Amino acid sequence: MSVARRVPDLDALELLLAIVREGSVGRGAAEVGITQPAASARVRAMEARLGVALLERSPRGSRPTEAGALVAGWAQQVLDAAGALDAGAAALRADGEARLRVIASLTIAEYLMPVWLLALRELHPGTAVTLRTANSTAVAETVRAGGADLGFVEGTSAPGGLGGAAVAADRLLVVVGPRHRWARRRSGVTAAELAATPLVLREEGSGTREVLDRALAAHGGTAPPALQLGSTTALKAAAASGAGPVVVSELAVADELAAGRLVAVPVPELDLRRPLRAVWRAGARPSGPARDLLALARGGSRRPTGGAPSPPAAAAGMLET
Repeated sequence: MSVARRVPDLDALELLLAIVREGSVGRGAAEVGITQPAASARVRAMEARLGVALLERSPRGSRPTEAGALVAGWAQQVLDAAGALDAGAAALRADGEARLRVIASLTIAEYLMPVWLLALRELHPGTAVTLRTANSTAVAETVRAGGADLGFVEGTSAPGGLGGAAVAADRLLVVVGPRHRWARRRSGVTAAELAATPLVLREEGSGTREVLDRALAAHGGTAPPALQLGSTTALKAAAASGAGPVVVSELAVADELAAGRLVAVPVPELDLRRPLRAVWRAGARPSGPARDLLALARGGSRRPTGGAPSPPAAAAGMLET
């Protein structure tokens, strides 16, 4: 059987991610605009095609199996690649128009960049923007090599050899599923206990992993991970399924915390705040659409406000080199 025949189509992968986010087949079906029976049939077809069970169903809803959490992470990467292909094709069609190549770390790309790009389109409707995603180390390498006009990274320190500016702030949280033993710890856990516990983590090179490793360095270092996953969606699914504690951006888990699908575990001894930065090639200060995207990012908007954005402020005093 060819790879194409084994891999579910994009609509099926989008449905799986919607179910994981919403914790229910019915709510996931509503999110992607299909009926619950159609969604159930599509999930069964995915499970048959892949040869693994993806969901555990109960009267309280549906949650991913351990295999389902892994597949959800891979599905997000497939959809990100498909989005990049679509954006690239759009850029090729935009013959004669201005182009802006952006690369962003996964958290920024998923939770902040859509609003910034929507506002940028109001300012520059003729600019074809391509957006790629990678971990923070790869973002910096791509910008240094001239593969992107503007990059966005997470981490405690600015990448070397690049110009840059802080555009926003973020905080990492330790989260677990509601049935994990730490979920009942109102006082949280100690830094030493967190350091000694095998966690479900992002890969080395990600901004999230850098911040955690640096914070735990004085407490014995980070234990070998229980799992390493390449996307925020996979991390959240793993935590909800009981695979272990996860360290993830506060931006990424607001909905899950509010719905009770995940529980935040305090670690009073640790400061897990981190800046989010824009980066560009040294000596090549952003101009045109890149300069305006930088200004929009510095404005801190996270949600659409319904209406055209205000023109960005002059960015001359906003840049760091």
